[in-house]
Amino acid sequence: MTRTSSFSILVVEDDPLLLMDAVDMFEDEGFVVHPARNADQAIRHLEAHQDIRILFTDIDMPGSMDGLCLAYAVRDRWPPVRIMVTSGLKGVDRNEMPLDSLFFAKPYPSKDVVRAVSRVASELLE
Repeated sequence: MTRTSSFSILVVEDDPLLLMDAVDMFEDEGFVVHPARNADQAIRHLEAHQDIRILFTDIDMPGSMDGLCLAYAVRDRWPPVRIMVTSGLKGVDRNEMPLDSLFFAKPYPSKDVVRAVSRVASELLE
């Protein structure tokens, strides 16, 4: 499916294989994707690419902040960005995440993630 859209997705994952899989999953759906290995790279992408409207981030990663801290930083600095959080090591209570964020436990079914991203994409394009 080729999608023409005015926004892109930022995927933040420290595991290189999982990062590649997530990027491929979204690119296969026609999205433009920016990969990042940690929060510092993610912030640089957000500063450089104002078309990023979806953040898909792992929680547990090295660097200056974990994925939850990144999610809150993005919510504060880039409020239009929709946030999706994933983790295989930690369950997350809804109260721990920014308002209107989504959580996917690893291993997540790719069809569920794609469905959620497609729903958010439709909302963003309205």
